[in-house]
Amino acid sequence: MTQTTETTSSGWINFHGPDSVPVLAPKETVETVNDTILGIVLKKGLSPGWLLGFAISFGLLNLFAITAAYLVSTGIGVFGNNIPAAWGMPIINFVWWIGIGHAGTFISAFLLLLRQQWRTSINRFAEAMTLFAVACAGVFPLLHLGRPWLFYWLFPYPSTMTIWPQFRSPLMWDVFAVSTYGTCSLLFWYMGLVPDVASLRDRAKNKLVALIFGILALGWRGSARHWQRHNTAYTILGALCTPLVLSVHSIVGMDFAVAVLPGWHSTIFPPYFVAGAIFSGFAMVVTLAIPLRYFLGLESYLTLRHISNSCKVMLLTGSIVGYGYFTEVFIAYYSGNAYERYVAINRCFGPYAWTYWLIVIVNIFVPQIFWFPKIRVNLPVVFIASLIIQTGMWFERFMIIITSLHRDFLPSSWGMFYPTFWDITMFLGTLGLFFTLFFLFCRVLPVIAVAEMRELVHEEHSGGHH
Repeated sequence: MTQTTETTSSGWINFHGPDSVPVLAPKETVETVNDTILGIVLKKGLSPGWLLGFAISFGLLNLFAITAAYLVSTGIGVFGNNIPAAWGMPIINFVWWIGIGHAGTFISAFLLLLRQQWRTSINRFAEAMTLFAVACAGVFPLLHLGRPWLFYWLFPYPSTMTIWPQFRSPLMWDVFAVSTYGTCSLLFWYMGLVPDVASLRDRAKNKLVALIFGILALGWRGSARHWQRHNTAYTILGALCTPLVLSVHSIVGMDFAVAVLPGWHSTIFPPYFVAGAIFSGFAMVVTLAIPLRYFLGLESYLTLRHISNSCKVMLLTGSIVGYGYFTEVFIAYYSGNAYERYVAINRCFGPYAWTYWLIVIVNIFVPQIFWFPKIRVNLPVVFIASLIIQTGMWFERFMIIITSLHRDFLPSSWGMFYPTFWDITMFLGTLGLFFTLFFLFCRVLPVIAVAEMRELVHEEHSGGHH
């Protein structure tokens, strides 16, 4: 097998291996890893680009605050929900955001247990993405309660009114699944962050900054005993988080599957939802990785290999999602159930048919471009495709929820759903919440796992394989 090389304009060397995927080979040392990644956090001042992005995100976050205040003061009638479409934009956005949060835990936990070293450059910001997406998702069921200040009634606490949660309610399943997922993801993210925070503590010149990082480092000194316990705990948390990748969105899928409503009452929903979640989650990883590598100068760490591998995962999971679409239509026909057949026909040719054909084109055919190695490393094309895929997955949730609700068993109760102004501002506001948190994360914490990257660089210089 031959291997050719070419020198890029930035001085790096592109190695074209047998699969023709350029892998940007970093000529890095342990010290340059520290200087490059930790230097982003420790540098003084704020760049104009960061300030602009943060200002836009913070503006949208204020829009969310205004919407939430108006919602609490007025009631959930400000949403477009009606009868029969009692579930609307809040649940659509909830399922979409939970899906976005799946890739981080998948990359961190599942690929860690499989000893996939290519996860190292993307796991840190993907884990942060998970936490922020779960925060955005949790907002919607909370505000959708009608009386969100009584949210603690959902937990089994010793109530003087002897109220106990109804564990047969899918709402309860979501509360426990999402809270467990968020807690484990936070612990896993923080566990991997401890050695890097200690490095920031040792390099910080400002005493207050050093003190803050010192508290977060939990007394880390990098001794052999610390590393041994850290690696053990990290692996255990990875093993705990891995089944959560499957369980959380399976439970979200079962919110629909346990209903008797045609279009929802299907056993395919749990695996179908998990595949769709990883599909949209990796699309968000690519959406974040490409600007990060460009604006923060991380091309030698977030390489074309990472983008290409992420595209392969999107190709696989997108194909599974396409299989799910086919299976839904086939089962509706094969079951002989008149109501299921009508829902399938209504999705294809009813008033919301445009959403169905949009997701078929976007979620099935767009990922097929990733069969071609040259496309997988064409960053503008991959970036645009990732945005299109995330849009398609949002409309998939719209199609599943609205087309099953707006025409159910009785034609006399049929109706249409139209999102209101406040539906749209709530969604835009959560985008602001997500990117505000992400901009802050990029400024105050390392976006790449420095300790793991140093280990890979050391292995490479000592003759190991990257």
